[in-house]
Amino acid sequence: MAKAGNRGTIKAALGFNAEEDAQKLRKAMKGLGTDEDAIIDIVAKRSISQRQQILIAYKSTIGRDLIGDLKSELSGNFEKVIIGLMTSITLYDVQELKRAMKGAGTDEGCLIEILASRSREEIQRINETYHRQYGTTLEKDIVSDTSSVFRRVLVSLATGNRDQANYVDEGLAQQDAQCLYEAGEKKWGTSEGQFLTILCSRNRNHLLKVFDEYRRITKKDITESIKSEMSGDLEDALLAVVKCVRNKHAYFAERLYSSMKGLGTDDDTLIRVMVSRCEIDMLDIRHEFKRMYGKSLYSFIQGDTSGDYRKVLLLLCGGED
Repeated sequence: MAKAGNRGTIKAALGFNAEEDAQKLRKAMKGLGTDEDAIIDIVAKRSISQRQQILIAYKSTIGRDLIGDLKSELSGNFEKVIIGLMTSITLYDVQELKRAMKGAGTDEGCLIEILASRSREEIQRINETYHRQYGTTLEKDIVSDTSSVFRRVLVSLATGNRDQANYVDEGLAQQDAQCLYEAGEKKWGTSEGQFLTILCSRNRNHLLKVFDEYRRITKKDITESIKSEMSGDLEDALLAVVKCVRNKHAYFAERLYSSMKGLGTDDDTLIRVMVSRCEIDMLDIRHEFKRMYGKSLYSFIQGDTSGDYRKVLLLLCGGED
């Protein structure tokens, strides 16, 4: 299971009793009307492993399926947050990837975000769970749902085969930087394959060195080159890889900002980032958000959402900065 970090806003509750919580949840949903506050009070104030214990206790003491009951009582974005929180970390990623590829359109942003930001171990667990859950491989679904070089980038990220060492080979870093320069800035038409090979397989420390070398050779940041050389989903995917290598918390802060800025809200992205990071690194994401945008994540959520949906997201955010 993906590990909860210690930079989250949601912590394990003290004096936790799964049976007691199960009974309270049943009470909140029984009869006419639903006590949303009671549901929020339990679900958003327990750790992921405690929530998994509540699922089991609910079934064993009440003989009903908690997820099923929650789905029949709740609706809209509030339901999505609560069900997301009740789902184990890896399975949540898997369901989001499947949702991104189901039906007519594809949510490319979701595919990019999950595949570019998860660790090698997380990607491996995602692949195993995906196969168990849907009887097909994540790679097969990506291949049938996307095309061209963008498809190749996603397939490469989905293999979870990035080098995990911390070693930096100075000579290779210079060679890689030169290679990127020759594949992009230096010639007519871009050889995207080179970008893919280097950005999707080298280790983090090595890539940071490559980016420094690239700037030295070209007098430009690698992100500027990607923006001028690529477009569409491929550009978004490679930029996400670079951003996650440099500062993953800033990448998530930017995802949250983009989901709320301007008219309308991209609720799927807002929910996914808040649910998937609240126990891992939400404190760091909040810090980056404030640094990058001059306003707190809390105030953004407050101004962009309403009702029980707002209430639960503000709890996951964990406070004003």
